[in-house]
Amino acid sequence: ISAILFGGRRARTVPLVYQSFDWAHGVFLGATMASETTAAQTGAVGVLRRDPMAMLPFCGYNMADYWGHWLKVGRQASKPPAIFQVNWFRTDENGRFIWPGFGENLRVLRWVREQVSGRSDGRETPIGILPTADALGAREVGLSEHAVDTLLAVDRGEWVHEVEDQAAWLDKFGDRLPKEIRAQHTALLNRLSPVTA
Repeated sequence: ISAILFGGRRARTVPLVYQSFDWAHGVFLGATMASETTAAQTGAVGVLRRDPMAMLPFCGYNMADYWGHWLKVGRQASKPPAIFQVNWFRTDENGRFIWPGFGENLRVLRWVREQVSGRSDGRETPIGILPTADALGAREVGLSEHAVDTLLAVDRGEWVHEVEDQAAWLDKFGDRLPKEIRAQHTALLNRLSPVTA
């Protein structure tokens, strides 16, 4: 296994795709993954619901212990898989999906493959490594520059709110929360903090 992809459904905040900095950061991405509900799920639309690694309904024991097992696997692996998060559901100001999906998703998977093989360019952001528009071939899909910018945006204000919501989620696990997950959360907050001279 060269790569693991986690995916949530988010209209805003989360870019189309990004790579974790390392294994522990990737486990943190999975641990804090969230999706907005649809009418089919709860009757309420757009409510943010944390579903770590899309496993919450299926995990038969404490999720904090589950994350601890993931972290242990990474420590034991000589070359753990790269971890990515995808979000096919980013919308524009009119509520329409920006990314066309379907066969064009192969462009994202191609970037993932090239990242793990060291043949692609990514740009480092506070949340992880994002592709460039050229690396995705996004303009070949017919997307405007504004649409591409929105798909790959990292809005610090939105992410500060995201970090606050993550903190409330992680606090639910008390002392069982692995220290590495708390450290990743703190590191994300620090990367989002404005640089002062």
